[in-house]
Amino acid sequence: MTRLSVNINKIATIRNARGGNVPDVLKAATEIQRFGAHGITVHPRPDERHIRYSDVYDLRPIVTYEFNIEGNPEQKFIDLVLAVKPEQVTLVPDAHDAITSCAGWDTVKHQAFLREIISMFHQHGIRTSVFVDPIVEMVNHAAETGTDRIELYTESYARNYQADRQKAIAPFIAAAKTAINAGLGINAGHDLDLENLQFFNQQIPGLLEVSIGHALISEALYLGLENTVQLYLRKLEG
Repeated sequence: MTRLSVNINKIATIRNARGGNVPDVLKAATEIQRFGAHGITVHPRPDERHIRYSDVYDLRPIVTYEFNIEGNPEQKFIDLVLAVKPEQVTLVPDAHDAITSCAGWDTVKHQAFLREIISMFHQHGIRTSVFVDPIVEMVNHAAETGTDRIELYTESYARNYQADRQKAIAPFIAAAKTAINAGLGINAGHDLDLENLQFFNQQIPGLLEVSIGHALISEALYLGLENTVQLYLRKLEG
Protein backbone atom coordinates (compact mmCIF):
# COMPACT_ATOMS: atom_id res chain seq x y z
CA MET A 1 0.00 0.00 0.00
CA THR A 2 1.19 3.51 -0.82
CA ARG A 3 1.88 5.38 2.40
CA LEU A 4 0.01 8.57 3.33
CA SER A 5 1.94 11.44 4.91
CA VAL A 6 -0.26 14.33 5.97
CA ASN A 7 1.14 17.84 5.62
CA ILE A 8 -0.07 19.90 8.60
CA ASN A 9 1.06 23.34 7.38
CA LYS A 10 -2.54 24.50 6.93
CA ILE A 11 -3.38 23.68 10.54
CA ALA A 12 -0.55 25.97 11.58
CA THR A 13 -1.82 28.65 9.18
CA ILE A 14 -5.18 28.73 10.98
CA ARG A 15 -3.46 28.88 14.36
CA ASN A 16 -1.20 31.73 13.28
CA ALA A 17 -4.10 33.75 11.89
CA ARG A 18 -5.57 34.14 15.36
CA GLY A 19 -2.57 33.80 17.64
CA GLY A 20 -2.44 31.48 20.59
CA ASN A 21 -2.37 27.72 20.16
CA VAL A 22 -5.73 26.84 18.61
CA PRO A 23 -5.74 24.63 16.68
CA ASP A 24 -2.89 22.75 18.35
CA VAL A 25 -0.54 21.36 15.70
CA LEU A 26 0.93 18.82 18.14
CA LYS A 27 -2.50 17.44 18.98
CA ALA A 28 -3.41 17.39 15.30
CA ALA A 29 -0.29 15.40 14.44
CA THR A 30 -1.00 12.94 17.23
CA GLU A 31 -4.60 12.45 16.13
CA ILE A 32 -3.76 12.17 12.42
CA GLN A 33 -1.39 9.33 13.21
CA ARG A 34 -3.99 7.69 15.47
CA PHE A 35 -6.48 7.90 12.59
CA GLY A 36 -4.13 5.76 10.48
CA ALA A 37 -1.84 8.07 8.52
CA HIS A 38 1.66 6.72 8.03
CA GLY A 39 3.52 9.97 8.58
CA ILE A 40 3.53 13.71 9.14
CA THR A 41 4.98 16.25 6.71
CA VAL A 42 5.91 19.85 7.46
CA HIS A 43 7.33 22.52 5.18
CA PRO A 44 8.81 25.36 7.24
CA ARG A 45 9.53 28.52 5.28
CA PRO A 46 11.88 31.36 6.23
CA ASP A 47 9.01 33.71 7.19
CA GLU A 48 7.38 30.99 9.37
CA ARG A 49 3.96 31.96 8.06
CA HIS A 50 2.60 28.51 8.88
CA ILE A 51 4.82 25.85 10.47
CA ARG A 52 7.37 27.51 12.73
CA TYR A 53 10.85 26.19 13.27
CA SER A 54 9.95 25.73 16.95
CA ASP A 55 7.01 23.54 15.87
CA VAL A 56 9.38 21.21 14.07
CA TYR A 57 11.42 20.65 17.23
CA ASP A 58 8.25 20.12 19.26
CA LEU A 59 6.84 17.66 16.72
CA ARG A 60 9.88 15.38 16.70
CA PRO A 61 8.90 13.38 19.84
CA ILE A 62 5.22 13.47 18.81
CA VAL A 63 5.72 11.91 15.37
CA THR A 64 6.04 8.22 16.11
CA TYR A 65 5.83 7.01 12.53
CA GLU A 66 7.59 8.87 9.71
CA PHE A 67 8.56 12.52 9.95
CA ASN A 68 9.15 14.24 6.60
CA ILE A 69 10.56 17.77 6.53
CA GLU A 70 10.33 19.63 3.21
CA GLY A 71 12.12 22.79 2.24
CA ASN A 72 14.77 24.69 0.36
CA PRO A 73 18.16 23.58 1.73
CA GLU A 74 19.43 26.94 2.89
CA GLN A 75 21.67 26.94 5.96
CA LYS A 76 18.91 27.54 8.52
CA PHE A 77 16.90 24.70 7.05
CA ILE A 78 19.92 22.39 6.95
CA ASP A 79 20.69 23.13 10.60
CA LEU A 80 17.08 22.35 11.53
CA VAL A 81 17.07 19.01 9.71
CA LEU A 82 20.39 17.94 11.19
CA ALA A 83 19.17 18.81 14.70
CA VAL A 84 15.76 17.12 14.37
CA LYS A 85 16.90 14.13 12.28
CA PRO A 86 13.61 13.25 10.55
CA GLU A 87 13.20 9.94 8.78
CA GLN A 88 13.09 11.84 5.48
CA VAL A 89 14.04 15.25 4.14
CA THR A 90 12.49 16.43 0.87
CA LEU A 91 14.46 19.09 -0.97
CA VAL A 92 12.25 21.69 -2.64
CA PRO A 93 13.56 24.73 -4.61
CA ASP A 94 11.17 27.29 -3.13
CA ALA A 95 11.71 30.99 -3.55
CA HIS A 96 11.32 33.04 -0.35
CA ASP A 97 8.11 34.64 -1.60
CA ALA A 98 6.52 31.46 -2.97
CA ILE A 99 2.94 30.96 -1.81
CA THR A 100 3.36 27.25 -2.37
CA SER A 101 5.77 24.95 -4.20
CA CYS A 102 5.58 25.69 -7.92
CA ALA A 103 8.42 23.81 -9.67
CA GLY A 104 10.81 20.93 -9.29
CA TRP A 105 14.60 21.09 -9.29
CA ASP A 106 16.65 21.56 -12.41
CA THR A 107 18.79 18.56 -11.56
CA VAL A 108 21.26 19.37 -14.33
CA LYS A 109 21.97 22.95 -13.27
CA HIS A 110 21.97 22.16 -9.53
CA GLN A 111 23.54 18.70 -9.72
CA ALA A 112 26.72 19.47 -7.74
CA PHE A 113 24.82 21.41 -5.07
CA LEU A 114 22.27 18.64 -4.56
CA ARG A 115 24.94 15.97 -4.46
CA GLU A 116 26.76 17.81 -1.68
CA ILE A 117 23.62 18.41 0.40
CA ILE A 118 22.37 14.85 -0.02
CA SER A 119 25.73 13.40 0.95
CA MET A 120 25.66 15.44 4.15
CA PHE A 121 22.18 14.24 5.09
CA HIS A 122 23.17 10.66 4.35
CA GLN A 123 26.08 10.98 6.75
CA HIS A 124 23.49 11.63 9.45
CA GLY A 125 21.29 8.69 8.42
CA ILE A 126 18.51 10.79 6.89
CA ARG A 127 16.73 9.50 3.79
CA THR A 128 16.53 12.09 1.02
CA SER A 129 13.97 12.90 -1.64
CA VAL A 130 14.30 15.48 -4.44
CA PHE A 131 11.23 17.35 -5.71
CA VAL A 132 11.11 17.08 -9.52
CA ASP A 133 8.80 17.76 -12.41
CA PRO A 134 7.68 14.70 -14.42
CA ILE A 135 10.49 15.08 -16.95
CA VAL A 136 12.58 12.01 -17.77
CA GLU A 137 15.80 14.02 -18.09
CA MET A 138 15.34 15.56 -14.64
CA VAL A 139 14.66 12.16 -13.10
CA ASN A 140 17.77 10.66 -14.68
CA HIS A 141 19.94 13.47 -13.40
CA ALA A 142 18.29 13.29 -9.98
CA ALA A 143 19.61 9.73 -9.75
CA GLU A 144 23.12 11.08 -10.25
CA THR A 145 22.82 13.24 -7.12
CA GLY A 146 22.74 10.14 -4.92
CA THR A 147 19.23 10.78 -3.65
CA ASP A 148 17.19 7.89 -2.30
CA ARG A 149 13.89 9.03 -3.78
CA ILE A 150 12.24 11.62 -5.95
CA GLU A 151 8.96 13.36 -5.21
CA LEU A 152 6.96 13.92 -8.38
CA TYR A 153 5.39 17.39 -8.50
CA THR A 154 1.77 16.56 -9.37
CA GLU A 155 0.22 20.00 -9.93
CA SER A 156 -0.05 19.52 -13.72
CA TYR A 157 -1.73 16.13 -13.24
CA ALA A 158 -4.30 17.58 -10.85
CA ARG A 159 -4.95 20.61 -13.08
CA ASN A 160 -5.59 18.49 -16.18
CA TYR A 161 -7.21 15.45 -14.57
CA GLN A 162 -10.81 16.31 -15.36
CA ALA A 163 -10.14 17.27 -18.98
CA ASP A 164 -8.14 14.15 -19.92
CA ARG A 165 -6.78 11.99 -17.13
CA GLN A 166 -4.92 9.64 -19.47
CA LYS A 167 -3.02 12.52 -21.03
CA ALA A 168 -2.46 14.08 -17.61
CA ILE A 169 -0.94 10.91 -16.15
CA ALA A 170 1.27 9.98 -19.12
CA PRO A 171 4.40 12.01 -18.22
CA PHE A 172 4.21 10.76 -14.65
CA ILE A 173 4.17 7.14 -15.75
CA ALA A 174 7.23 7.78 -17.93
CA ALA A 175 9.01 9.55 -15.07
CA ALA A 176 8.16 6.76 -12.63
CA LYS A 177 9.47 4.07 -14.96
CA THR A 178 12.67 6.07 -15.38
CA ALA A 179 13.01 6.35 -11.61
CA ILE A 180 12.55 2.62 -11.13
CA ASN A 181 15.17 1.86 -13.77
CA ALA A 182 17.55 4.25 -11.97
CA GLY A 183 16.94 2.58 -8.61
CA LEU A 184 15.03 5.49 -7.08
CA GLY A 185 12.05 5.33 -4.76
CA ILE A 186 9.00 7.35 -5.81
CA ASN A 187 6.98 9.82 -3.75
CA ALA A 188 4.42 12.30 -5.06
CA GLY A 189 2.58 15.37 -3.94
CA HIS A 190 0.83 18.67 -4.70
CA ASP A 191 -2.91 19.10 -5.32
CA LEU A 192 -3.69 15.41 -4.99
CA ASP A 193 -7.18 15.00 -3.53
CA LEU A 194 -10.03 12.55 -3.04
CA GLU A 195 -11.09 12.92 -6.66
CA ASN A 196 -7.79 12.31 -8.44
CA LEU A 197 -5.69 10.30 -5.97
CA GLN A 198 -6.96 6.79 -6.62
CA PHE A 199 -6.33 6.92 -10.37
CA PHE A 200 -2.85 8.33 -9.80
CA ASN A 201 -2.03 5.60 -7.33
CA GLN A 202 -3.31 2.89 -9.65
CA GLN A 203 -1.35 4.14 -12.65
CA ILE A 204 2.06 4.98 -11.14
CA PRO A 205 4.32 1.95 -10.74
CA GLY A 206 6.36 1.77 -7.56
CA LEU A 207 4.64 4.66 -5.79
CA LEU A 208 5.80 4.56 -2.16
CA GLU A 209 4.33 7.67 -0.56
CA VAL A 210 2.08 10.63 -1.17
CA SER A 211 2.26 13.85 0.83
CA ILE A 212 -1.09 15.66 1.02
CA GLY A 213 -1.95 18.75 2.99
CA HIS A 214 -4.10 21.55 1.56
CA ALA A 215 -6.80 19.34 0.03
CA LEU A 216 -6.99 16.95 2.97
CA ILE A 217 -7.24 19.67 5.61
CA SER A 218 -9.78 21.57 3.50
CA GLU A 219 -11.94 18.48 2.99
CA ALA A 220 -11.74 17.78 6.72
CA LEU A 221 -13.70 21.00 7.31
CA TYR A 222 -16.69 19.32 5.67
CA LEU A 223 -16.08 15.66 6.44
CA GLY A 224 -14.20 15.64 9.74
CA LEU A 225 -10.51 14.95 10.18
CA GLU A 226 -10.70 11.29 11.14
CA ASN A 227 -13.14 10.47 8.37
CA THR A 228 -11.07 12.36 5.80
CA VAL A 229 -7.84 10.55 6.71
CA GLN A 230 -9.70 7.24 6.42
CA LEU A 231 -11.12 8.20 3.02
CA TYR A 232 -7.63 8.99 1.74
CA LEU A 233 -6.31 5.70 3.03
CA ARG A 234 -9.05 3.86 1.15
CA LYS A 235 -8.07 5.62 -2.08
CA LEU A 236 -4.56 4.21 -1.61
CA GLU A 237 -5.64 0.63 -1.04
CA GLY A 238 -5.81 -0.21 -4.73
